[in-house]
Amino acid sequence: HARAVQHLTEVERRNLARFGYGVKAFTLSMIETAVEVSGARVSASEIQRILDWSKELLDHPVELIEGVEETVDRLAGSYQLLLVTKGDLLHQESKVARSGLVERFESVHIVSEKDPATYNRVLAGTGVDPQEFVMVGNSVRSDVLPVLELGARAVHVPYHTTWALETVEGELPAEAAHLDRIDELPEFLEST
Repeated sequence: HARAVQHLTEVERRNLARFGYGVKAFTLSMIETAVEVSGARVSASEIQRILDWSKELLDHPVELIEGVEETVDRLAGSYQLLLVTKGDLLHQESKVARSGLVERFESVHIVSEKDPATYNRVLAGTGVDPQEFVMVGNSVRSDVLPVLELGARAVHVPYHTTWALETVEGELPAEAAHLDRIDELPEFLEST
């Protein structure tokens, strides 16, 4: 089992440039892993199980992290809120719509990669100066490092399930802030 999970992570990493992020890309990588790990002996019924599981993931209800709705409500009155998320366009659009939060954001940006160039495009398109921008997220790789590279601010709020390919080795950069919970964000922003 551990070998298959490690192999899946390697296949996902290999496929990122081709398939991107999201459940559909994950499903294709799972099928590829099943073929490789089984020596091409994976059955059609096992492939069907992978497909059924992926449909369950796509249809799974959006579960907001505790404190997100209240925090977004509190910030929406005082700040220009942008939502920047990456992944499959159709799935992310559906998740954003089902979250019930979309009206609180000035704009929603679903991107294929969160890198400095992408953040720069988003900020330029919305007229936000990087010096005035604060990105909040759970991924050091996607939400912290590229934003700091632009000279913007980043707040890392860890989440107990962060995708293996979003993790980085080492400490959080000193320029980044760390909060234990999202509901600590309003007070943090008011104090800085």
